[in-house]
Amino acid sequence: MKSGIAASKGYAIGRVIIKSNQEIWISDELITDSIAEKEKLATAVRECKKQLENLRKQAATSMGEEQARIFDAHIMLLDDIELIDAIHYEIEVHKLNAMKAVSKAAGRFIARLEKIEDEYLKERATDLKDVVNRLIANLSGVGTDRVGMDFSINGENLVLVAHELAPSDTVMLDKSKVIAFLTDLGGYTSHTAIMARSLEIPAVVGMGDITKAVKNGDLVIVDGFEGKVIINPGNEELADYRRKISVYCKEQTGLRRLAGAKAENKQGKRVVVAGNIGRPDDVYQVIENGGDGVGLFRTEFLYMSQDREPDEEEQFESYRFVLEKMGGKKVVIRTVDIGGDKRPSYMKLPAEMNPFLGYRAIRLCLEQRELFKRQLRALLRASVYGNLSVMFPMISGVGEYLTAMEIVEECKRELDASGIPYSDNIEWGTMIEIPSAALCAEELAKHADFFSIGTNDLIQYTLAVDRNNDKVAHIYDPMHPAVLRLIKMTIDAAHKHGKWVGMCGEMAGDEKAIPLLLEYGLDEFSVNPSSVLQLKRMIMEL
Repeated sequence: MKSGIAASKGYAIGRVIIKSNQEIWISDELITDSIAEKEKLATAVRECKKQLENLRKQAATSMGEEQARIFDAHIMLLDDIELIDAIHYEIEVHKLNAMKAVSKAAGRFIARLEKIEDEYLKERATDLKDVVNRLIANLSGVGTDRVGMDFSINGENLVLVAHELAPSDTVMLDKSKVIAFLTDLGGYTSHTAIMARSLEIPAVVGMGDITKAVKNGDLVIVDGFEGKVIINPGNEELADYRRKISVYCKEQTGLRRLAGAKAENKQGKRVVVAGNIGRPDDVYQVIENGGDGVGLFRTEFLYMSQDREPDEEEQFESYRFVLEKMGGKKVVIRTVDIGGDKRPSYMKLPAEMNPFLGYRAIRLCLEQRELFKRQLRALLRASVYGNLSVMFPMISGVGEYLTAMEIVEECKRELDASGIPYSDNIEWGTMIEIPSAALCAEELAKHADFFSIGTNDLIQYTLAVDRNNDKVAHIYDPMHPAVLRLIKMTIDAAHKHGKWVGMCGEMAGDEKAIPLLLEYGLDEFSVNPSSVLQLKRMIMEL
């Protein structure tokens, strides 16, 4: 048996087909005509855009508009001025041929993304690799038949095994033949994993060496819940999983009926089940899965996906889009959490020994006030288009919250002076992710309109454990008495002052924790959109 990351739920029993990426040889030959080489690059970029637009249309047909927008992001990468300038620099200064220049310049960008601790942003390196491979293939002159993999797959009930799958690979999967996929690389937040969930194909990624552990024709069981693969199973295992497949199919039919249902347990406790999103287009997943709102909109993607800070107008349009799409349901937007390990290329930030405890989030915003005010003005302007709540990350005590609110009032005065409208019904809250904030929740609750408990950081800060460190990850325990005490303390303090409390960390979807969180009186659970229906059912069955 082999294990990995459960990227897309479901079960599958099928035969292995191993696909390997086509390698393109890149010459080290230097050039003499930089202008001609840059023209080759421009031609290849135009050709890539045409191909990506075709893939977008294909994705829209097979997966829906939401997943098709992934290719909009790929097209935007080809318009990235910083990337193109870096390639031009290699051509002009170092006299590299266009293929070598693309490989070298893009390699630096990919390495930078892969160093980021944030899994969502780290996975964007895979998107850039996909675009770069396509660009190099076009420059090579052999065309896109050398991009990614050959998809002339014959047979049925096949489990595709690959070192890595790019979004352009995934969109070409024939669901009538391929019933699951397994990869050596990849993470839960990769676009490929997201697309697998949209296709409702079980997937296990990040398996390390699955391409070496199996051979073509092997019979495998894929368990997309546990993230495991059973190679050449016995009769008893096959019978067990055939029963699981039958039960799961019936459950899925029942789950879809819950999209419009309210989450209420058998004792009459009604809670909100919302979705977490990382970019505006993710709101479609929340809607499709019957989310009661957006419990966390991480705004970092707007700052990390380009070579400059997003201006007020760009941010306004993104926030307005989500608010309008949610049609009056509550949307909780977190102000930007950059700094620390999330270091935009255009910002000169100090090197830090411990970025998680460093110059980031509200600490950075309170010092770089103009950056903060641009976001706050965009949020205020967008508030008239829906039901907006705003929360500040990394608040450690009352003083930071009050200072942030002083800046909010300053922004309101500026908009008033310009005659620009904003809603008077915005809720202003704070993340509870630092133990000190939980310990002084009583004081914070006198000022904030709501709390949202960010358990991922709260747990690791409380237990002094880096959950990404294999040596100590076993100490990371959401059910540790100290963690539970801080959570209950937070909820009790908020309720004493008539304020509501949500939870947007992974613990909100933890089956072991949900009964206790309901007992504590948690008002809102916010999870990955694909988990909304499952969570609703769990709550209703308690």
